[in-house]
Amino acid sequence: MLNVANLTVSYGGFQAVCEADLAVKPGELVVLLGANGAGKTTLFRALSGLTRVDRGSRIEFDGCDLTALAPRAIVDAGISHCPEGRKLFPGLSVMNNLRLGAYRCRDRAEIQRRLDRVLSLFPQLTDRLGDAAGALSGGQQQMVAIGRALMAEPRLLLLDEPSVSLAPKVVRQVLETVAAINRAGTMVLLAEQNAYAALEIAGRGYVLEAGRVVLQGSATELMQHDEVRRAYMGA
Repeated sequence: MLNVANLTVSYGGFQAVCEADLAVKPGELVVLLGANGAGKTTLFRALSGLTRVDRGSRIEFDGCDLTALAPRAIVDAGISHCPEGRKLFPGLSVMNNLRLGAYRCRDRAEIQRRLDRVLSLFPQLTDRLGDAAGALSGGQQQMVAIGRALMAEPRLLLLDEPSVSLAPKVVRQVLETVAAINRAGTMVLLAEQNAYAALEIAGRGYVLEAGRVVLQGSATELMQHDEVRRAYMGA
């Protein structure tokens, strides 16, 4: 449903993303691997309408051209973005952070249904709804950030580096939940440096270096690729 062609993002004379092609098909969980500075976050911001793309770039979702749409229109089209660094409002309660994700919805019963779904995925948040988001652990904050993105009821979830600064046990828990979200019918495009953990739950993947897609293949193929193993798995 997502088709990206020739995606290029420039800052002055510097191309942060250069002629990137990628796709996410219905039902897929696709991982985007790359080191810091590879262009993953810039690519996600472009898909969300937060960063302007260069002429000739093309972003299509479910047959609709999203290339020049505003972020709110992209959310309405069915794409939700969970950014790197979580970007929560630390002084607001967990409940209010979550409700912000459903700001385009005016049906109270529907908002409650979405909230119930988020809490079923992250039951640890149930007793913390009245607490300030900034008082939560890093893992719980990441759960809130993912939950807020899910409150928009997306068909495609963009997850940017959800494992950053989390303990290995929490990383496994978060990524297992991401896999469950995908199994329930939400397409996922996951940007990660933790290649092994990401490829364990993904079906396919792309490798981004210096803004360019340099490798793509099934998760198994990438996990066995010598260059991927050397660069991202320490093997």
